Amino acid sequence: MAGMTLPPLPEETFRRVLCVVAHPDDMEYGTSAAVARWTARGIEVGYLLLTRGEAGMPNPPEETARLRVAEQEAACAAVGVEHLTVLTHPDGVLVYGLDLRRDICREIRRVRPDAVFGAGYEVLTPYGFDQADHRAAGLATLDAIRDAGNRWIFPEQVEHEGLEPHSVRWYLTPGGEDATHGVDVTGEPLRRGVASLEAHAAYLAALPDHPAPADFLPEFAAMSGKVMGVEHAVLFRAHDLQAPPGLPADAQE
Repeated sequence: MAGMTLPPLPEETFRRVLCVVAHPDDMEYGTSAAVARWTARGIEVGYLLLTRGEAGMPNPPEETARLRVAEQEAACAAVGVEHLTVLTHPDGVLVYGLDLRRDICREIRRVRPDAVFGAGYEVLTPYGFDQADHRAAGLATLDAIRDAGNRWIFPEQVEHEGLEPHSVRWYLTPGGEDATHGVDVTGEPLRRGVASLEAHAAYLAALPDHPAPADFLPEFAAMSGKVMGVEHAVLFRAHDLQAPPGLPADAQE
């Protein structure tokens, strides 16, 4: 990415996006500003949350779950997301495995998105060691994308639930130094993205010394904007799963 001006994500190639994350609020730390742009352009965006975030506050877990799901619904409304599915896998101890892959695969087959956004699955990130649920969610999402296109994986969904196999074109993950594309969120999309994180008011209030969303989200978006040549941006690593496989550089010479 160094020395490059990143191209815009080819939004004209997708009409429907499914975002898969572990917790309420995971979408709101920047990515939701891109979602706000997409929904404003008529792209349908759905969220799949794998947990209710019940371990994220000092309140009793069931009380926390109700509160955090309600705040997520408000966050979705701020960026135009009308389709929210929340599963009940246990927060904090999310386990990568067939159960998780099966549930994500089911949602992909149900929604039939052109693009799936998933969390990264690396242990070490630019912000420190990633949380275990994020890693499990990211890896399960990657595998579920492949599962969804194969009728012989989780065939009961095809035979008994009426869900046909579906092949996703784009697999998107958060972009950092390895970003390939960006989304210009200057203006209204960024404002709505900030509002979506502000909707998690009770959760943020329970985090000691958490900065106000309006203070840090525009700053990060401005840093990303520099590599796109715009004022504010969100960066992604985009994989076109239907593109022909590339050849090694030495084979093309």
